Amino acid sequence: MSLPDVIEIIPPDPSIDATITVPGSKSITNRAIVLAALAEGETVLRGALWSEDTQVMVDCMMELGYIVRVEPEANESANREITVYGRGGEIPRGGTESAPLELFVGNAGTAARFLAALMCLGRGVYRLHGVPRMHERPQSSLFQALRQLGYRVDSPNDRLPALVHGSGPCPGRCVVSVEESSQFASALLLSGAKGRWQVGIEGANAEELPYVAMTESLLKAFPARGGAFQIEPDASSGSYFWAAAHLLRASGQEPRGIRVAHWPKSGWQIDAEFPRFLPLPDSISRRRDLGDSIMTAMTLAPFADHPTRFTELGRLRVQECERVAAMRMELSRCGARVDESGDTLSIAPGSLHGAEVETYNDHRMAMCFAILGLKVHGVRLKNPSCVKKTFPNFFQKLAAPAPAGLGVEIRDGLTGRRLPAADLLAE
Repeated sequence: MSLPDVIEIIPPDPSIDATITVPGSKSITNRAIVLAALAEGETVLRGALWSEDTQVMVDCMMELGYIVRVEPEANESANREITVYGRGGEIPRGGTESAPLELFVGNAGTAARFLAALMCLGRGVYRLHGVPRMHERPQSSLFQALRQLGYRVDSPNDRLPALVHGSGPCPGRCVVSVEESSQFASALLLSGAKGRWQVGIEGANAEELPYVAMTESLLKAFPARGGAFQIEPDASSGSYFWAAAHLLRASGQEPRGIRVAHWPKSGWQIDAEFPRFLPLPDSISRRRDLGDSIMTAMTLAPFADHPTRFTELGRLRVQECERVAAMRMELSRCGARVDESGDTLSIAPGSLHGAEVETYNDHRMAMCFAILGLKVHGVRLKNPSCVKKTFPNFFQKLAAPAPAGLGVEIRDGLTGRRLPAADLLAE
């Protein structure tokens, strides 16, 4: 059975001794799939995340004509060993202007941006489209950069759906802005070597952007002639369990410990810095300090002993949902004192209460408020299955008995029935 429409989180006994494994990094997995397709011969990706976003990428690669083999991994049920048979920069299939090759990307920003650049290396016409929210998300800077390189991209509003006209490698130079998303630069860098593109990046602190730095590091480390590549665990996903440890410890009953196994130390993922921000400082920046895990930190702010300011949040407004407004509204619904001013949220300490939380079909909203429910009685989550985007077995991790999980009781929010593990997988 699948997750019900509403679930309730029951706060656990804080004396937990657990070591949690988390699935592979979504950001690294989707970059690695593109690089494997562009490589020469067979590349085996180990520890690859298998979630909605990465399945979208694999499905699109197969639609483009690549051979991809997916096998389970024993140590983590949400990971796969993905073997990609690269073509050295050749895109096997393409459509025509009257019958473009259709590629559906759902609400996967990485797939939408990375594929737009990759398809330019093909020979034919491709129609890139997704869910309505993906059609609202920005693409303009990327499309403009591809046009600077000489490619034709048809979109009346510079968003999806779009027609990309592939004409193969086209040496040239472009400049891309990363103000709205660093994925634009990453998309160009991933395909740029095969396209013989020179990519200039503009925007505040462009050279310091962590996800661009991740892409550049991957380009150096990836086996361009085939081989094996290990994908590290997802730090953003791990942040929820660091937050759980902090929340339960803050209850006054010191737990024996909640740990995250194989915590990444490569420096590639900005959210690997999350433990350094516990306890919370007075201010945290989305641009300089943390990536998506800044939302996890927001759920901890009402329990701090001082107000916390979360700054430079503009990019959160154009992701899976309008995350700045969503966090303000749902924390306020639970009794938090939250002030939104420009792209800053200020959250004051105070007591919280349970509420039915809207998740906006956003995986990170669901996981953040699930962690809040470990501390606050009566937290009920609508549409919990949206976690399938990046962490399909998240609720199974919460409910599994220690030491592999936190032993959390999760109930059907409508019937009150305790949900078995089989019902907690997001599909």
